[in-house]
Amino acid sequence: MPMPLFPRVARYALIALLLVLAAGCASRGEVQQGPAAVDLPRFMGTWHVVAHIPYFAERGHVAARYEYAFRDRDKVGVAYHYREGFDQPEQVREARASVKEASGNREWTLWFVGVVPAKWRIVEVAPDYSWALADYPGRDMGWVLARDPIMDDTLYQDLVKRARDHGINARQLVRIPQVPEQVGKPGFGEPKAP
Repeated sequence: MPMPLFPRVARYALIALLLVLAAGCASRGEVQQGPAAVDLPRFMGTWHVVAHIPYFAERGHVAARYEYAFRDRDKVGVAYHYREGFDQPEQVREARASVKEASGNREWTLWFVGVVPAKWRIVEVAPDYSWALADYPGRDMGWVLARDPIMDDTLYQDLVKRARDHGINARQLVRIPQVPEQVGKPGFGEPKAP
């Protein structure tokens, strides 16, 4: 026995209406989009560590900075420069990173000593790439990075709030002395060496 024409037409009309409504919502911008991808060429270069959640590999460092340079399309060379005191020689640790393109270039796997992997994520970057916030997903680690070694206190407090909004335990952030005058000031870490 053939199916009546009206229920079939009604079903197709309902499907068409739902598709039109969905398209209308998308065109009005009601569909949520993820954060913009990190522009890797703009991200390359020197980033000073303004603050971090201290952990054994970076605790007590001063004048700390990261330098990123392309090695290949999705491979990045990483050099971490630091001193254990302002009168101490500069030291460098090198690593390589693989960038997960599907993450909008935000998720990286860093390889230290060629075999020890570490996850790293860029959670936010300034529109002009003057500062960035990063964390280690699933770990209580976070960084405030900037192109300039000295950061205005107002901007720093704003970035602490932003870090908190991204789930970084901002209460544990400690500022890194970039110049000797910052040693001993409230909120700054102490160098390993005098």
